[in-house]
Amino acid sequence: DFSESVKKILSKYKFRDVAIEELQKVSRLHPDIKVKYGTYTFSDSSQKDLLKVVGNIPVRYQGRLYNLPILLWLVDSFPFTPPICFLRPTSSMVIREGKHVDSKGRIHLPGLHNWDHPKSSVNGLLAEMIAKFEEEPPLASKSSGHVENPNDLLTHVSNLTVNEGGHRSDQAVKVSVIGGGDLGVAAVLSIMAKSSVDKLVLIDVPESSTKGGATDLEIFSLPKVEVSKDLSASAGSKVVIVTANAWSDEQSYASVVQTNVDLYRGMIARLAQLSPKAVLLIASQPVDIMTHVAWRQSHLLPTQVIGVGCNLDSVRLSQIINISLLANNTGKQAWVIGELSENKVAVWGNVGPGTDQLQSLTPVPNSTKPLMDRALEMLKGRGQRSWSVGLSIADITHSIITDQKKIHSVTTLAEGWGGIGSKVFLSLPCILGENGSTRLAGVPVGSEDELRLRESVASQINLFMQLRL
Repeated sequence: DFSESVKKILSKYKFRDVAIEELQKVSRLHPDIKVKYGTYTFSDSSQKDLLKVVGNIPVRYQGRLYNLPILLWLVDSFPFTPPICFLRPTSSMVIREGKHVDSKGRIHLPGLHNWDHPKSSVNGLLAEMIAKFEEEPPLASKSSGHVENPNDLLTHVSNLTVNEGGHRSDQAVKVSVIGGGDLGVAAVLSIMAKSSVDKLVLIDVPESSTKGGATDLEIFSLPKVEVSKDLSASAGSKVVIVTANAWSDEQSYASVVQTNVDLYRGMIARLAQLSPKAVLLIASQPVDIMTHVAWRQSHLLPTQVIGVGCNLDSVRLSQIINISLLANNTGKQAWVIGELSENKVAVWGNVGPGTDQLQSLTPVPNSTKPLMDRALEMLKGRGQRSWSVGLSIADITHSIITDQKKIHSVTTLAEGWGGIGSKVFLSLPCILGENGSTRLAGVPVGSEDELRLRESVASQINLFMQLRL
């Protein structure tokens, strides 16, 4: 049974009946976990009354059972959008930052990244939390600090005001760009113009065929910009952007791509070792394949490895639609998803007042499809010039280093999205913040668009099988 105030907020949820069913399942399995309401502050400082799931989960560590207090905020497109999950430490507790928890207590799990209702559920998420936290306890008492055997984990719930997103941490922000060609220099200049970084390193990779601009950047020395030829100069970066390409004169496409795979083999693992908490942003071509290669070679979480993908096309498409076609259609955002090729697909994002940080996706309705097709046709006349992609890189980087929680269509692991069963990387709408990407839930698309996505998946699998990783 829900309180009247909870029912009132629940009535504003887009998928109210499905949300109620999901919460009832949680209550049956975890009777001590309660549904309450509160005001959530988004990264643009807007606030919204949302439901929150509050309670303890039992975690066994070294033979003892502990109750870990958690807080799950449910956005108004729940359960088709994943909860925003936090630990709730008491004043005597310290967060033990690790693979699944950041310094503010935000919880990051594969189940959140790959959220796809109805396969994904809150009960499944809680089970995953328990399993992960038994391997690596996320909290310790202040007296025991970060020792291996925390003397006590949390035993009771405390109130924690959550103000998440849209800030820059107090730690020095370092960003590295790998590759000294036109795109590398464009990325450096765009990032310096867009964001406040403490240090930006441009590493001119000798093996890369895209070179030339780094020397001029060194001659005209810019404040906070360092030019190097040594990968170790990237150590401790928050974002590592790879723009390097090593194109060969081979005849077959697979052979040409193989030269880039070979270039990556010599540097990606090293970059990941030097900055293990960094988000790796790939801009080498073909971006879908190279992001996949980088993920495999880096051994980082899929949330930490993304590609520039269709971010530029998505921003351009929304601009075309807002100006030329649907100027009066407020509350809609267009996204380009899929492969960075002719097989691109467009979807709508629903935006409500004050909720632009989290939204649900919907297929383009038949009535709007001719307009969308025309807009996509107009996109074809716009090239992906180095300065355009550089601006797109800066846009993505800014969202990460300021923890914006803004949505971008970036290349990410697509397995589990919209019925995709293979480990392929495609552009999909993702929420970006300092810990990387959280993918939005899948959406059914029209048969023609689904065919394009399936073609992209098949062609990627085919090319991947030809590469020597």
